[in-house]
Amino acid sequence: MGTSREYGQRIMDSLPRVGCVFADDQYWWWIVPSGSHLGVTWPQSTRYAVGAQLADPSWTRTRPASPSAWPRLIHSPEGDSPYTPPIPLYVVACRLAGSVPSWSRGVGG
Repeated sequence: MGTSREYGQRIMDSLPRVGCVFADDQYWWWIVPSGSHLGVTWPQSTRYAVGAQLADPSWTRTRPASPSAWPRLIHSPEGDSPYTPPIPLYVVACRLAGSVPSWSRGVGG
């Protein structure tokens, strides 16, 4: 899930657990489990990439800024999972966007 650079640090500071976070000049990208878009409507200020894949699985260390246009890893998780829990992330993203979180049971629910 991508959010503006403006909201990135605020989101990270609000979450109890943060997985991998990548950043480029415009967005911070949060790695969430597949299907984290089901049953929710992410705020319009966010970007959700269905089917996104990590090209480089070495998510255990952050990387310094480089002139590359590709997002770079700016936060590594403390645990053994690259994922940020999607529900707290969704609630914080909604709060910052000024929208009310709502969800359904999703597909087959």
